[in-house]
Amino acid sequence: MNNPFQSPTFTGIWSERFAANKSEHRFDFMPSLAFIKHRFLPLYTNVGKTLTKGISYRLELESARDFRKKAFLIYDVPSYFEIDTDTHGTGLGLYRSTQYPGFLINLENHGSVNEFLATAFSKSSRYKLKKYKKRFDASFDVRYVMYRGEMARETYDHIFDSFRKLLEKRFDDKQITNNNLDPKEWQFYYELSYPMLLEEKASLFVIYNGDEPIGVTLNFFSEDILFDAITVFDIDYAKFHLGSNTILGLLEWCLANGVKIFDFSKGYFDYKTRWATKTYDFEYHIYYDCKSIRARTIAYCTKRFFDFKQYLRDKKVNERMHRMTYRLKGRSSESVQHVNYRFHEIDPEGPIDTTRELPLDALENHHLRPAVFEFLYLNKGHFKDVRLYATRKKNRYLLTCNTKQVVVTLE
Repeated sequence: MNNPFQSPTFTGIWSERFAANKSEHRFDFMPSLAFIKHRFLPLYTNVGKTLTKGISYRLELESARDFRKKAFLIYDVPSYFEIDTDTHGTGLGLYRSTQYPGFLINLENHGSVNEFLATAFSKSSRYKLKKYKKRFDASFDVRYVMYRGEMARETYDHIFDSFRKLLEKRFDDKQITNNNLDPKEWQFYYELSYPMLLEEKASLFVIYNGDEPIGVTLNFFSEDILFDAITVFDIDYAKFHLGSNTILGLLEWCLANGVKIFDFSKGYFDYKTRWATKTYDFEYHIYYDCKSIRARTIAYCTKRFFDFKQYLRDKKVNERMHRMTYRLKGRSSESVQHVNYRFHEIDPEGPIDTTRELPLDALENHHLRPAVFEFLYLNKGHFKDVRLYATRKKNRYLLTCNTKQVVVTLE
Protein backbone atom coordinates (compact mmCIF):
# COMPACT_ATOMS: atom_id res chain seq x y z
CA MET A 1 0.00 0.00 0.00
CA ASN A 2 1.05 3.61 -0.64
CA ASN A 3 3.72 2.50 -3.10
CA PRO A 4 6.26 5.38 -3.21
CA PHE A 5 7.12 4.66 -6.85
CA GLN A 6 3.55 5.38 -7.90
CA SER A 7 3.23 8.61 -5.94
CA PRO A 8 2.54 11.87 -7.83
CA THR A 9 5.99 13.18 -6.86
CA PHE A 10 7.86 10.15 -8.20
CA THR A 11 5.85 9.80 -11.42
CA GLY A 12 5.83 13.55 -12.05
CA ILE A 13 9.60 14.02 -11.70
CA TRP A 14 10.32 10.83 -13.67
CA SER A 15 8.09 12.04 -16.51
CA GLU A 16 9.77 15.46 -16.55
CA ARG A 17 13.24 13.88 -16.75
CA PHE A 18 12.62 10.90 -19.06
CA ALA A 19 9.36 11.48 -20.95
CA ALA A 20 9.06 15.24 -21.27
CA ASN A 21 7.45 15.18 -24.71
CA LYS A 22 5.23 12.17 -24.17
CA SER A 23 1.70 11.91 -22.87
CA GLU A 24 0.72 9.68 -19.96
CA HIS A 25 -1.95 7.09 -20.64
CA ARG A 26 -4.23 5.46 -18.09
CA PHE A 27 -6.52 2.47 -18.56
CA ASP A 28 -9.60 1.36 -16.69
CA PHE A 29 -8.49 -2.29 -16.63
CA MET A 30 -5.35 -1.31 -14.63
CA PRO A 31 -6.27 1.99 -12.92
CA SER A 32 -3.33 2.32 -10.51
CA LEU A 33 -0.60 2.63 -13.19
CA ALA A 34 0.31 5.32 -15.71
CA PHE A 35 1.92 4.32 -19.02
CA ILE A 36 4.02 5.83 -21.79
CA LYS A 37 3.35 4.65 -25.33
CA HIS A 38 6.08 3.36 -27.63
CA ARG A 39 6.82 5.76 -30.47
CA PHE A 40 5.62 3.41 -33.20
CA LEU A 41 4.06 0.30 -31.65
CA PRO A 42 0.91 -0.21 -29.55
CA LEU A 43 3.19 -1.09 -26.61
CA TYR A 44 2.70 0.77 -23.32
CA THR A 45 5.36 0.83 -20.61
CA ASN A 46 4.77 1.82 -16.98
CA VAL A 47 5.99 5.23 -15.82
CA GLY A 48 9.19 4.78 -13.82
CA LYS A 49 10.46 1.83 -15.85
CA THR A 50 13.60 0.38 -14.22
CA LEU A 51 14.09 3.21 -11.72
CA THR A 52 11.47 1.91 -9.33
CA LYS A 53 12.33 -0.68 -6.66
CA GLY A 54 9.04 -2.51 -6.93
CA ILE A 55 5.76 -1.83 -8.73
CA SER A 56 2.34 -2.97 -7.53
CA TYR A 57 -0.96 -2.82 -9.37
CA ARG A 58 -4.44 -4.33 -9.53
CA LEU A 59 -6.58 -5.53 -12.42
CA GLU A 60 -10.17 -4.41 -12.94
CA LEU A 61 -11.42 -6.79 -15.61
CA GLU A 62 -15.10 -7.21 -14.75
CA SER A 63 -16.19 -4.47 -17.12
CA ALA A 64 -13.05 -2.78 -18.51
CA ARG A 65 -11.77 -3.92 -21.90
CA ASP A 66 -9.64 -0.96 -22.94
CA PHE A 67 -6.62 -3.25 -23.46
CA ARG A 68 -7.91 -4.18 -26.92
CA LYS A 69 -5.22 -4.34 -29.67
CA LYS A 70 -2.50 -3.33 -27.21
CA ALA A 71 0.42 -4.78 -25.25
CA PHE A 72 1.66 -3.57 -21.85
CA LEU A 73 5.08 -3.91 -20.22
CA ILE A 74 5.38 -3.51 -16.44
CA TYR A 75 8.91 -3.48 -15.05
CA ASP A 76 10.10 -4.76 -11.67
CA VAL A 77 7.17 -6.50 -10.00
CA PRO A 78 8.47 -8.25 -6.84
CA SER A 79 7.07 -11.78 -6.59
CA TYR A 80 6.41 -11.38 -2.86
CA PHE A 81 3.83 -8.65 -3.58
CA GLU A 82 1.52 -11.56 -4.57
CA ILE A 83 -0.47 -9.55 -7.11
CA ASP A 84 -3.64 -11.18 -8.41
CA THR A 85 -2.88 -11.73 -12.11
CA ASP A 86 -5.85 -13.98 -12.94
CA THR A 87 -7.07 -13.08 -16.45
CA HIS A 88 -8.99 -16.29 -17.19
CA GLY A 89 -11.88 -15.73 -19.59
CA THR A 90 -11.15 -12.04 -20.16
CA GLY A 91 -9.22 -12.12 -23.44
CA LEU A 92 -6.17 -10.63 -21.71
CA GLY A 93 -2.97 -12.69 -21.85
CA LEU A 94 0.11 -12.52 -19.64
CA TYR A 95 3.78 -13.39 -20.05
CA ARG A 96 6.23 -13.21 -17.16
CA SER A 97 9.96 -12.69 -17.57
CA THR A 98 11.97 -13.41 -14.44
CA GLN A 99 14.80 -10.92 -14.06
CA TYR A 100 16.95 -9.88 -11.09
CA PRO A 101 16.86 -11.69 -7.75
CA GLY A 102 15.64 -9.70 -4.76
CA PHE A 103 16.38 -10.07 -1.05
CA LEU A 104 14.56 -8.95 2.08
CA ILE A 105 14.47 -9.27 5.86
CA ASN A 106 11.10 -10.04 7.41
CA LEU A 107 10.95 -8.29 10.79
CA GLU A 108 7.35 -9.12 11.76
CA ASN A 109 8.29 -11.62 14.48
CA HIS A 110 11.22 -9.69 15.96
CA GLY A 111 11.01 -7.11 18.73
CA SER A 112 14.65 -6.05 18.71
CA VAL A 113 17.83 -6.25 16.65
CA ASN A 114 19.29 -8.73 19.13
CA GLU A 115 16.26 -11.00 18.66
CA PHE A 116 16.73 -10.93 14.90
CA LEU A 117 20.49 -11.55 15.13
CA ALA A 118 19.90 -14.52 17.45
CA THR A 119 17.78 -16.24 14.79
CA ALA A 120 19.79 -15.20 11.72
CA PHE A 121 23.44 -15.52 12.78
CA SER A 122 25.61 -17.92 14.73
CA LYS A 123 27.09 -16.92 18.06
CA SER A 124 30.52 -16.29 16.51
CA SER A 125 29.01 -14.14 13.72
CA ARG A 126 27.02 -12.09 16.25
CA TYR A 127 30.23 -11.53 18.21
CA LYS A 128 32.02 -10.28 15.08
CA LEU A 129 29.19 -7.91 14.14
CA LYS A 130 29.16 -6.39 17.61
CA LYS A 131 32.95 -6.14 17.62
CA TYR A 132 33.01 -4.27 14.31
CA LYS A 133 30.51 -1.72 15.57
CA LYS A 134 32.15 -1.34 18.98
CA ARG A 135 35.60 -0.80 17.45
CA PHE A 136 34.23 1.67 14.90
CA ASP A 137 32.28 3.70 17.47
CA ALA A 138 35.31 3.80 19.78
CA SER A 139 37.76 4.88 17.06
CA PHE A 140 35.95 7.88 15.57
CA ASP A 141 33.48 10.64 16.45
CA VAL A 142 30.58 8.63 15.06
CA ARG A 143 26.99 9.77 14.51
CA TYR A 144 24.15 7.79 12.92
CA VAL A 145 21.40 10.06 11.57
CA MET A 146 18.15 9.13 9.80
CA TYR A 147 16.83 12.12 7.83
CA ARG A 148 13.11 11.78 7.11
CA GLY A 149 10.66 14.66 7.17
CA GLU A 150 11.94 18.19 7.77
CA MET A 151 15.53 18.76 6.63
CA ALA A 152 17.53 21.86 5.75
CA ARG A 153 18.24 22.10 2.03
CA GLU A 154 21.91 22.97 2.69
CA THR A 155 22.30 19.75 4.71
CA TYR A 156 20.64 17.75 1.95
CA ASP A 157 22.91 19.25 -0.73
CA HIS A 158 26.02 18.57 1.36
CA ILE A 159 25.04 14.93 1.92
CA PHE A 160 24.13 14.34 -1.72
CA ASP A 161 27.43 15.80 -2.88
CA SER A 162 29.28 13.44 -0.51
CA PHE A 163 27.00 10.61 -1.65
CA ARG A 164 28.05 11.06 -5.27
CA LYS A 165 31.75 11.32 -4.42
CA LEU A 166 31.62 8.15 -2.33
CA LEU A 167 29.91 6.27 -5.18
CA GLU A 168 32.49 7.52 -7.68
CA LYS A 169 35.28 6.45 -5.36
CA ARG A 170 33.71 3.03 -4.82
CA PHE A 171 33.23 2.28 -8.52
CA ASP A 172 36.55 3.78 -9.55
CA ASP A 173 38.04 1.28 -7.13
CA LYS A 174 36.08 -1.56 -8.79
CA GLN A 175 36.75 -0.05 -12.25
CA ILE A 176 33.21 -0.64 -13.51
CA THR A 177 30.44 1.72 -14.53
CA ASN A 178 27.47 2.31 -12.24
CA ASN A 179 24.12 3.27 -13.71
CA ASN A 180 23.25 5.50 -10.76
CA LEU A 181 26.17 7.77 -11.67
CA ASP A 182 24.89 8.40 -15.17
CA PRO A 183 24.42 12.21 -15.10
CA LYS A 184 20.77 12.07 -16.11
CA GLU A 185 19.93 9.32 -13.60
CA TRP A 186 21.85 10.96 -10.76
CA GLN A 187 20.12 14.28 -11.42
CA PHE A 188 16.79 12.44 -11.24
CA TYR A 189 17.59 11.03 -7.79
CA TYR A 190 18.87 14.42 -6.62
CA GLU A 191 15.67 16.20 -7.72
CA LEU A 192 13.41 13.40 -6.46
CA SER A 193 14.78 12.56 -3.02
CA TYR A 194 14.34 15.91 -1.28
CA PRO A 195 10.58 16.39 -1.91
CA MET A 196 9.93 12.71 -1.17
CA LEU A 197 11.95 13.02 2.01
CA LEU A 198 9.77 15.96 3.10
CA GLU A 199 6.72 13.77 2.37
CA GLU A 200 8.30 10.99 4.49
CA LYS A 201 8.26 8.67 1.48
CA ALA A 202 12.07 8.67 1.38
CA SER A 203 14.99 9.02 3.79
CA LEU A 204 18.74 9.39 3.94
CA PHE A 205 20.54 7.30 6.54
CA VAL A 206 23.96 8.84 7.12
CA ILE A 207 26.99 7.70 9.09
CA TYR A 208 29.21 10.61 10.09
CA ASN A 209 32.79 10.76 11.25
CA GLY A 210 32.65 14.19 12.85
CA ASP A 211 30.95 16.33 10.20
CA GLU A 212 32.03 14.14 7.29
CA PRO A 213 29.47 11.72 5.77
CA ILE A 214 31.29 8.41 5.30
CA GLY A 215 28.26 6.21 4.67
CA VAL A 216 24.98 7.13 2.94
CA THR A 217 21.86 5.07 2.15
CA LEU A 218 18.88 6.35 0.16
CA ASN A 219 15.65 4.61 1.20
CA PHE A 220 12.03 4.74 0.06
CA PHE A 221 8.93 3.76 2.08
CA SER A 222 5.56 2.21 1.46
CA GLU A 223 3.04 1.42 4.20
CA ASP A 224 5.34 -0.95 6.12
CA ILE A 225 8.31 -1.60 3.82
CA LEU A 226 11.68 0.12 3.69
CA PHE A 227 13.28 -0.13 0.23
CA ASP A 228 17.07 0.20 0.29
CA ALA A 229 17.60 2.00 -3.03
CA ILE A 230 21.28 3.06 -3.12
CA THR A 231 23.88 2.51 -0.43
CA VAL A 232 27.59 3.30 -0.25
CA PHE A 233 30.33 3.84 2.30
CA ASP A 234 33.90 5.10 2.23
CA ILE A 235 36.09 2.16 1.20
CA ASP A 236 38.93 3.50 3.38
CA TYR A 237 36.93 2.30 6.41
CA ALA A 238 36.49 -1.24 5.04
CA LYS A 239 38.23 -2.81 8.04
CA PHE A 240 35.38 -1.58 10.25
CA HIS A 241 32.67 -3.18 8.06
CA LEU A 242 30.56 -0.05 7.61
CA GLY A 243 28.12 -2.04 5.48
CA SER A 244 27.17 -4.17 8.48
CA ASN A 245 26.97 -1.11 10.73
CA THR A 246 24.63 0.53 8.21
CA ILE A 247 22.30 -2.48 8.16
CA LEU A 248 22.28 -2.70 11.96
CA GLY A 249 21.41 0.99 12.21
CA LEU A 250 18.60 0.69 9.67
CA LEU A 251 17.20 -2.45 11.31
CA GLU A 252 17.13 -0.70 14.67
CA TRP A 253 15.24 2.21 13.11
CA CYS A 254 12.80 -0.12 11.32
CA LEU A 255 11.95 -2.01 14.51
CA ALA A 256 11.46 1.24 16.43
CA ASN A 257 9.12 2.61 13.73
CA GLY A 258 6.93 -0.38 12.91
CA VAL A 259 8.50 -1.29 9.57
CA LYS A 260 7.84 -4.97 8.85
CA ILE A 261 10.04 -5.58 5.81
CA PHE A 262 13.57 -4.37 5.08
CA ASP A 263 13.89 -4.82 1.32
CA PHE A 264 17.43 -4.87 -0.14
CA SER A 265 15.87 -4.54 -3.60
CA LYS A 266 17.19 -6.01 -6.82
CA GLY A 267 20.60 -7.40 -7.61
CA TYR A 268 22.84 -10.06 -6.13
CA PHE A 269 25.50 -9.20 -3.57
CA ASP A 270 27.07 -11.59 -1.05
CA TYR A 271 26.08 -9.45 1.92
CA LYS A 272 22.40 -9.69 0.94
CA THR A 273 22.46 -13.48 1.09
CA ARG A 274 24.01 -13.34 4.57
CA TRP A 275 21.35 -11.00 5.97
CA ALA A 276 18.18 -11.87 4.04
CA THR A 277 15.43 -14.09 5.43
CA LYS A 278 13.73 -14.38 2.03
CA THR A 279 14.81 -14.42 -1.60
CA TYR A 280 12.33 -13.44 -4.30
CA ASP A 281 12.29 -12.55 -8.00
CA PHE A 282 11.76 -9.31 -9.85
CA GLU A 283 9.47 -10.05 -12.76
CA TYR A 284 8.50 -8.15 -15.86
CA HIS A 285 4.78 -8.59 -16.55
CA ILE A 286 3.75 -8.38 -20.19
CA TYR A 287 -0.01 -8.20 -20.85
CA TYR A 288 -1.56 -8.38 -24.31
CA ASP A 289 -4.84 -8.69 -26.14
CA CYS A 290 -5.14 -12.38 -27.01
CA LYS A 291 -7.34 -11.64 -30.02
CA SER A 292 -4.86 -9.27 -31.66
CA ILE A 293 -2.10 -10.92 -33.71
CA ARG A 294 -0.03 -7.75 -33.55
CA ALA A 295 -0.36 -7.42 -29.75
CA ARG A 296 0.46 -11.12 -29.27
CA THR A 297 3.55 -10.81 -31.48
CA ILE A 298 4.79 -7.70 -29.67
CA ALA A 299 4.29 -9.33 -26.28
CA TYR A 300 6.02 -12.56 -27.30
CA CYS A 301 9.02 -10.74 -28.81
CA THR A 302 9.26 -8.51 -25.71
CA LYS A 303 9.36 -11.56 -23.44
CA ARG A 304 12.02 -13.28 -25.56
CA PHE A 305 14.11 -10.11 -25.59
CA PHE A 306 14.14 -9.81 -21.78
CA ASP A 307 14.63 -13.55 -21.29
CA PHE A 308 17.73 -13.28 -23.48
CA LYS A 309 19.00 -10.27 -21.51
CA GLN A 310 18.65 -12.28 -18.31
CA TYR A 311 20.48 -15.21 -19.91
CA LEU A 312 23.40 -12.88 -20.68
CA ARG A 313 23.22 -11.53 -17.13
CA ASP A 314 23.39 -15.08 -15.75
CA LYS A 315 26.53 -15.62 -17.85
CA LYS A 316 28.10 -12.47 -16.30
CA VAL A 317 28.20 -10.72 -19.68
CA ASN A 318 26.82 -7.54 -18.09
CA GLU A 319 29.73 -7.40 -15.64
CA ARG A 320 32.23 -7.61 -18.48
CA MET A 321 30.27 -4.92 -20.34
CA HIS A 322 30.38 -2.61 -17.30
CA ARG A 323 34.15 -3.01 -17.08
CA MET A 324 34.59 -2.40 -20.79
CA THR A 325 32.29 0.64 -20.67
CA TYR A 326 34.34 2.02 -17.78
CA ARG A 327 37.51 1.80 -19.88
CA LEU A 328 35.84 3.19 -23.01
CA LYS A 329 34.59 6.21 -21.10
CA GLY A 330 38.16 6.97 -20.14
CA ARG A 331 37.40 6.98 -16.43
CA SER A 332 40.52 7.32 -14.31
CA SER A 333 41.06 5.49 -11.04
CA GLU A 334 44.13 7.53 -10.14
CA SER A 335 42.28 8.99 -7.16
CA VAL A 336 41.93 5.48 -5.72
CA GLN A 337 45.44 4.28 -5.03
CA HIS A 338 45.80 0.60 -4.19
CA VAL A 339 48.50 0.31 -1.57
CA ASN A 340 49.79 -2.84 0.07
CA TYR A 341 51.47 -2.39 3.42
CA ARG A 342 52.99 -4.25 6.35
CA PHE A 343 53.19 -3.37 10.05
CA HIS A 344 56.37 -3.83 12.11
CA GLU A 345 56.24 -3.39 15.84
CA ILE A 346 59.13 -1.45 17.38
CA ASP A 347 60.49 -0.85 20.82
CA PRO A 348 58.63 2.16 22.31
CA GLU A 349 61.84 3.13 24.10
CA GLY A 350 63.97 2.89 20.95
CA PRO A 351 65.06 5.77 18.69
CA ILE A 352 62.52 7.12 16.22
CA ASP A 353 64.09 8.06 12.90
CA THR A 354 61.46 10.52 11.71
CA THR A 355 61.68 13.67 9.60
CA ARG A 356 58.29 15.37 9.96
CA GLU A 357 54.70 14.81 11.03
CA LEU A 358 52.22 14.28 8.21
CA PRO A 359 48.68 15.72 8.44
CA LEU A 360 46.24 12.82 8.24
CA ASP A 361 43.52 14.89 6.56
CA ALA A 362 45.77 16.17 3.75
CA LEU A 363 44.73 14.87 0.32
CA GLU A 364 48.28 13.76 -0.51
CA ASN A 365 48.21 11.41 2.48
CA HIS A 366 44.81 9.82 1.82
CA HIS A 367 46.44 6.72 0.32
CA LEU A 368 47.74 5.99 3.84
CA ARG A 369 44.31 6.05 5.47
CA PRO A 370 43.57 2.31 5.09
CA ALA A 371 46.78 1.55 7.00
CA VAL A 372 45.93 4.14 9.66
CA PHE A 373 42.41 2.76 10.07
CA GLU A 374 43.59 -0.85 10.31
CA PHE A 375 46.11 0.25 12.94
CA LEU A 376 43.23 1.80 14.87
CA TYR A 377 41.10 -1.31 14.49
CA LEU A 378 43.88 -3.57 15.78
CA ASN A 379 44.92 -1.35 18.67
CA LYS A 380 41.59 0.06 19.91
CA GLY A 381 42.74 3.67 19.66
CA HIS A 382 40.94 6.86 18.68
CA PHE A 383 41.64 8.71 15.46
CA LYS A 384 42.31 12.00 17.28
CA ASP A 385 45.24 10.37 19.12
CA VAL A 386 46.94 9.01 15.98
CA ARG A 387 50.13 10.62 14.72
CA LEU A 388 51.76 9.83 11.39
CA TYR A 389 55.42 10.61 10.67
CA ALA A 390 57.61 10.33 7.61
CA THR A 391 60.98 8.62 8.07
CA ARG A 392 64.26 8.91 6.23
CA LYS A 393 63.50 5.73 4.30
CA LYS A 394 61.16 5.97 1.35
CA ASN A 395 57.75 4.35 1.83
CA ARG A 396 58.32 3.84 5.56
CA TYR A 397 56.23 5.69 8.13
CA LEU A 398 55.84 5.77 11.86
CA LEU A 399 52.34 5.45 13.29
CA THR A 400 51.69 6.19 16.96
CA CYS A 401 48.58 6.15 19.14
CA ASN A 402 49.02 6.74 22.86
CA THR A 403 51.76 4.26 23.89
CA LYS A 404 51.46 2.03 20.83
CA GLN A 405 53.65 2.59 17.79
CA VAL A 406 54.45 0.69 14.60
CA VAL A 407 56.40 1.18 11.42
CA VAL A 408 54.32 0.97 8.23
CA THR A 409 56.11 -0.18 5.09
CA LEU A 410 54.38 0.36 1.74
CA GLU A 411 54.95 -2.38 -0.79
